[in-house]
Amino acid sequence: MAGHQDGTRFGRRAALALGGLLLTSCALPTAPADTAARDVRRLLGRRAAALLSRDRAAFLDVLAPGEEGLRSTQGEEFDHLAGVPLKDWEYRLTGLDRTGGSTVTARVDLRHRIDGYDTVPAVCARRIDLVRADGQWYVARDRPGRGGAQELWQQGQVTVARGRRSVVLGTGHSRERLRRIAEAADGAADAVARTWTRERDLKTVLLVPPSLDAMGALLGEPAAGYRGIAAVTTGASVQGRRTSADRVIVNPEAYDVLGAVGRQVVLTHETAHVATRTDTTAATPMWLSEGFADWVAYRDSDRTAAQIAPELQRTVRRDGPPAALPADPDFRFSGDADRLAGAYEGGWLACRMIVERRDEATLLAFYRDVGGHPQRDGALEAALQRRLGTTPEEFTARWRTYVRSELA
Repeated sequence: MAGHQDGTRFGRRAALALGGLLLTSCALPTAPADTAARDVRRLLGRRAAALLSRDRAAFLDVLAPGEEGLRSTQGEEFDHLAGVPLKDWEYRLTGLDRTGGSTVTARVDLRHRIDGYDTVPAVCARRIDLVRADGQWYVARDRPGRGGAQELWQQGQVTVARGRRSVVLGTGHSRERLRRIAEAADGAADAVARTWTRERDLKTVLLVPPSLDAMGALLGEPAAGYRGIAAVTTGASVQGRRTSADRVIVNPEAYDVLGAVGRQVVLTHETAHVATRTDTTAATPMWLSEGFADWVAYRDSDRTAAQIAPELQRTVRRDGPPAALPADPDFRFSGDADRLAGAYEGGWLACRMIVERRDEATLLAFYRDVGGHPQRDGALEAALQRRLGTTPEEFTARWRTYVRSELA
């Protein structure tokens, strides 16, 4: 037992001695702190400031020496942005990956605002490779981040046309053509603001790329999925707060084949998405968000249901009304075109039915209630009960009867 006790005492003395050694080693000089993140932030800050002040030389000075191809590309992008009314331009560092002793890759959110139009920045992810030489960091490569989407100024010189409520940025189009789109966008914003009165001061930013393929590049998606789609809207919100500014992206090929009425409907539909962004959440089914946007777009139209919903009418006359409201997958652009059209038409008729059997105020309140629910499960049920005094099953049955009566 004594030996055991001695061993314990010896162990304690050794631990104390070792602790002293550890304390002594902690007091030794340490390696210099890694300042890469701080230095990269400063470099990107200088780059942003140079762009906003239109200092081309300073914008290019941060590029790696000898990278003439990069210098040429970046110089062109700088020039392409010359006419764009930028309020802000910021590179926000979200991560830094060591790729070598003197190389890193910065994960960056590029955030910019159009002066007079954006209340929050538009955000796109970038990956920027940097190299350290002679004690300085330099940009060696700048490429798309997650999603792989391009920016409009990477597709050519940006021409700008301003409207009362809109600004149109285009590449490969005349200013006069962009002005006509701005006039239609102004009318769309007027129509939406009359309905969605929360957005009385609604303004929109539209992008018009030179082609369908260029539209796909802006979206980071295969262009074929958007063939025949005249426009789409991008943007993001979280818990009722915009986190990335909306952009209405026009497909010039599909937009051109529409008449004046069709163009107005398309832009009003997309503008409705802009207006309802913060009330459209993961709880909102696609039939409601797309149906509501179509209802706003056709609100003042004198067209009949059969004229507005020809694909759904063909289905009804062949097979009877659909068994259920359109599901989210029915709205995929890459799917069957007839099915896609029928899904939009079915959502529109559901919203139209609510207005006809109740009123516009009920539809607006119903929309906000669904989007305001904390999760998808139960959102529709709660809003239907509160605003319409019904269940999803009863609502679907009434919708099927309404579709038959309007389209059979």
